[in-house]
Amino acid sequence: MSKTPKLAGFAAEMRDFALALPEATEEFPWGERAFKVAKKAFVFLRAENEISFSVKLPKSAVQALALPFASPTHYGLGKHGWVTFVLPRRLSAVLRKQCLDWILESYVSVAPKRVSAKLSSG
Repeated sequence: MSKTPKLAGFAAEMRDFALALPEATEEFPWGERAFKVAKKAFVFLRAENEISFSVKLPKSAVQALALPFASPTHYGLGKHGWVTFVLPRRLSAVLRKQCLDWILESYVSVAPKRVSAKLSSG
């Protein structure tokens, strides 16, 4: 079993954000880092030479896909609202916040209502 590399910088911040969401877990299917809620993935994160991540964006996919570093997620997921981002090396504070907002949108889109309700009650 291969060892998963530790995340640094913004990738570590993204991981911490995802895991702070109610009932979120981290798994490693196919050697890739995945964050799930109720056994459903809401983020796939890769951080080797660059940071890339995939999220389900039912509300903002059209706008997100207009960005030069965004594309529909492969394996047929793109047609279900999944978007993959390959982030530029330099990230503005605005783009960092937007990435976290995309993670949150994806989480809310797959989490059971009883779980996502904890966001506003917590």
